[in-house]
Amino acid sequence: MRSFLVSCLAAVAIALGAVAALNHIQEPVATAFSSPTGVRI
Repeated sequence: MRSFLVSCLAAVAIALGAVAALNHIQEPVATAFSSPTGVRI
């Protein structure tokens, strides 16, 4: 039972780390889909 609780806590910790990393890496939609020429496709 103890190993199950430890693995659940590890999964939560990994998920929180992934959320923090993805929020840091992602760009806002206006930045991600803008082009330097201003042409809309």
